[in-house]
Amino acid sequence: MLSAHNISLQYGKRIIFDDVNVTFKPGNCYGIIGANGAGKSTFMKILSGDLEPNKGSVSLETGKRMAVLKQNHHEYDNVTVLNTVLMGHTTLWKIMLEKDAIYQKEDFSEADGFRASELEEQFAEMDGWNAESSAANLLSGIGIKESEHYKLVSELDGNQKVRVLLAQALFGDPDVLILDEPTNDLDLHTIRWLEDFLLDFKNLVLVVSHDRHFLDTVSTHVADIDFGKIQLYTGNYTFWYESSQLALRQKQSANKKAEEKIKEMQTFIDRFSANASKSRQATSRRKMLEKINLEDIKPSSRRYPGIIYKMAREAGKEILTVRGLNYSFNGETLIKDLTFTVNHNDKITFISKNSLATTAIHQILSGELAPDSGSIEWGQTISTSYLPNENSKFFMNEPMNLVDWLRQYSAEKDESYIRGFLGKMLFSGEEVLKMSNVLSGGEKVRCMISRMMLTEANVLILDEPTNHLDLETITTLNNALINFPGNVLFTSRDHTFTQTIANRVIELGPKGFLDKLKTFDEYIDDKDVEAQANAIY
Repeated sequence: MLSAHNISLQYGKRIIFDDVNVTFKPGNCYGIIGANGAGKSTFMKILSGDLEPNKGSVSLETGKRMAVLKQNHHEYDNVTVLNTVLMGHTTLWKIMLEKDAIYQKEDFSEADGFRASELEEQFAEMDGWNAESSAANLLSGIGIKESEHYKLVSELDGNQKVRVLLAQALFGDPDVLILDEPTNDLDLHTIRWLEDFLLDFKNLVLVVSHDRHFLDTVSTHVADIDFGKIQLYTGNYTFWYESSQLALRQKQSANKKAEEKIKEMQTFIDRFSANASKSRQATSRRKMLEKINLEDIKPSSRRYPGIIYKMAREAGKEILTVRGLNYSFNGETLIKDLTFTVNHNDKITFISKNSLATTAIHQILSGELAPDSGSIEWGQTISTSYLPNENSKFFMNEPMNLVDWLRQYSAEKDESYIRGFLGKMLFSGEEVLKMSNVLSGGEKVRCMISRMMLTEANVLILDEPTNHLDLETITTLNNALINFPGNVLFTSRDHTFTQTIANRVIELGPKGFLDKLKTFDEYIDDKDVEAQANAIY
């Protein structure tokens, strides 16, 4: 249905794509993956026609319609919410405009009558009479109240604008749907709604996302961008990741017999096929895994960082006690009467409908922010390390190379020692001499993780640690925190990250809090908890 033929793109000496040929088939959802800078968003722009490659072409089957999630949140500021969604079906919208213009003519001619009749016929064929109600239902399903449907988009907040643009892309049942980071700024409820929508969507979807849970739920295939090429694989992200790691281990096991490798791989595929049948994915996706060719599974060329959190000393009996904590900002209550005790083995995720509340609790616990009232008592054996959501202040001083930048946070000043920690985060060779003022968002977070590892603290505090990171670093950080023997206090919008690390959930609301010894999935699926959570807002 949608094909790229001999696509090549180069910026200066940097080759992004080199003679790429790939076909995407209807009924499948392709998760587009690749390291930061590999060209995921660039490829989506080429497919949608927003960017011309140096060579090659893109072909879409005749008569098929493509819809793209817009990234410019201000493009429709002067348009009503409902009309913004209707504009997602460009052909239908043009017919509506032309039809209305004809009917508004004072000197309505016979030719106008014939043209209006043609437009009405096309309008009816496209189910135009139900377009407004369909758009309204879509908006309501995605969390935009009916009272806001006739407001200008400029009157909405940032989160609502994202939802409207998402509804625009989904409207009218497009044949090809291109979504670049669709879950950014969406709350849990809306993400689950989108997952269900895409699971029922029968046409072609291409999606870029750093949310592994979302990719695992909706993807039938993975399109891996690496070394300027695109390779298609059957299965979701986790299947691709674990199978590529298995293939890499097998490649390194030179003495293992071919029959043993095939048996190991087949067992792996069978296990994943069984898991798929128990998930929200359709049975057809399980059948895809069962039919996979073992030769399709190849080692990944990805480089994964080495994140290992060690503790200089184990925590004593007393870890943390918080009593009656209150905090407000600009007259808005963010934390109210928060009381809890951290026990050994606790890995606690803080959640809230207001991200200011979760950031505030991390800043308070790390000593960067004073509460309005209440007490915080850390045990005498406790040492903490904090990874903030906003790290710009750590890079605002005199620019310095990364060795000198990290050295300022280390008691051990030896350069080889410092380089070792930078190397773990994939800064090697000349890269460690890169200046701190030219780092990307992802590079800054990797530096902050290196700083964190240096501290060897026994309590880690992390506020949205996966922001700006690629899937490889997110996966490695995720595993490091699962294996960390100390306590972890954190907030993350990454569903898989939160589910696999936390064994306790504390939800913060303006009227109180909830504290449950549950995994994240147990928490959000518990109807009793849902009712209790509504009471704290």
